[in-house]
Amino acid sequence: MSFHSMWAELSPVGRSSATGGYRRFAWSGADADCRAWFREQAETRGLAYETDRNGNQWAWLGDPAAGDAVVTGSHLDSVPDGGAFDGPLGVVSAFAALDELRHRGARFAKPLGIVNFGDEEGARFGLACVGSRLTAGHLTAEQARRLTDGDGVTLPRAMAAAGYDPDAIGPDPERLDRIGAFVELHVEQGRALDLSGDPVGIASAIWPHGRWRFDFRGEANHAGTTRLTDRHDPMLPYAQTVLAARREAEHAGAVATFGKVAVEPNGVNAVPSLVRGWLDSRAAEPETLDAVVGGIERAARAHAEAHGVDLTVARESFTPVVEFDHALRDELTRILGTGTDLRVPVLGTGAGHDAGILSGRVPTAMLFVRNPTGVSHSPAESATEDDCTAGVLALADVLEGLACP
Repeated sequence: MSFHSMWAELSPVGRSSATGGYRRFAWSGADADCRAWFREQAETRGLAYETDRNGNQWAWLGDPAAGDAVVTGSHLDSVPDGGAFDGPLGVVSAFAALDELRHRGARFAKPLGIVNFGDEEGARFGLACVGSRLTAGHLTAEQARRLTDGDGVTLPRAMAAAGYDPDAIGPDPERLDRIGAFVELHVEQGRALDLSGDPVGIASAIWPHGRWRFDFRGEANHAGTTRLTDRHDPMLPYAQTVLAARREAEHAGAVATFGKVAVEPNGVNAVPSLVRGWLDSRAAEPETLDAVVGGIERAARAHAEAHGVDLTVARESFTPVVEFDHALRDELTRILGTGTDLRVPVLGTGAGHDAGILSGRVPTAMLFVRNPTGVSHSPAESATEDDCTAGVLALADVLEGLACP
């Protein structure tokens, strides 16, 4: 099956007819359909299929127990109303690259694996890369079992409802010890390749990034009868904090975004009692990120105090800077620079990925495919057919160079 046939088959799964975006949340019906698609692709190709203790899906050519395996893949879940390419491009390209290598008659000297990591986006339970974090030991089973979605459903309950065993989750060092290299292909979440005119790039590093929850607690009251001077309205310091985040990030050359908010009691005619906002912030250096988040918190506390509102700030997740394995990165550069006219620039990214989570345990690298708009986490996310094909061929070249020496 060609890349475009697979893409067309997967495309309708979890897509909203109202927005055109995708709602493929962990352990949902759409997620189950994506998982069924992955298994079908594996079995159609005669690959050995398995699901690990954390719900990640694997397809193997050769015996992974032999060790030094070369693995590629990404994820199939999405952010709310996300785009089609973030994640699925890497999975579909992985199967297409294997098809290309078989067409070339490649002879594999190492096991080759394709993986779909579960719950990478964190859209349902609020924590990104749950599947890879559990596998790498960055998230304990106890911490994972405390995760809940917006309806109060716990992660174990959601997994059990989807037919998986939540009691089995936890670190999987034996599996990771079998992997000699992991290469993740991903659509670029930015315009660096569009500006340079290149269809494919190689990642150098992932910026340090994290998520913080700001809880502004005031006093619920009647919107029509409560004098302005008598109010303890948490919406006001929250709004001022959103603006402060923009100023701090702009000044430091970083990014900071309040993209999710929950309000109680959430009535049109009510002064809120609670405004809870989630901050996502990223920067090229950890010192810059610390300065930006520190500045935002100081501003938030000053605004909260001015309005008689209590504030608590909790860091919900953090990923330090990820320098991808230099030797593997250089090998990708060598492979793609040999015998082709393809120029492959090396660039950094502010987006987190499963490859970043695994980097402390396994040599990892990433390939980026050009995104002509630079838009991501939106239905406007895109890549041209020619660039997708270039990505598949680049990935095939890399896998051949690593697994078929």
